Amino acid sequence: MPTSQDMTTELDPGLLDALQHQVAVFARRAEQTRLGGTGQLRNSMDRAAYLLLNRLDQEGPMGVKALAAGMGIDSSTVTRQVAPLVDTGLVKRTSHPEDGRAVVLQLSPRGQARLEEVRSSRRALMAQVTEGWTPDERASFCTLLTRFNSALSARQSGLPSQAEASPAAPAQQS
Repeated sequence: MPTSQDMTTELDPGLLDALQHQVAVFARRAEQTRLGGTGQLRNSMDRAAYLLLNRLDQEGPMGVKALAAGMGIDSSTVTRQVAPLVDTGLVKRTSHPEDGRAVVLQLSPRGQARLEEVRSSRRALMAQVTEGWTPDERASFCTLLTRFNSALSARQSGLPSQAEASPAAPAQQS
């Protein structure tokens, strides 16, 4: 089986340089656009808050450990990131329905409304940025970006990349 070094030398170094540069530019632009989606400062939300609220919205109430595991980050990081969301009323802490001693985190109605406001603004931004794209181009880009994120996530966690595990099945990322 070829090593990562073998695979890198088989590929076009110029293309890999262009790819890494475009990923760096993308990361900078993505961080800049979080400041309001379509330019409205009131719709800004930092990446950590958005990802946490989105996960709670998609998967429902859960404990810190489950939330951290699902996001591939440390429990102490989740605890630190959730604290301001609780303080501002976007997330609420409740007792676990089966074990009253355990605490679960849940999206509050205010958090749900705020998340939808940010999502709407970001959807509008995505529509503007890809205005000249066909539906197939948008879908292809989303598929490739999902695949790229899955490979980065697998590499970080030490798992085989999605391409090695199953080339036809892109994974969801949070």
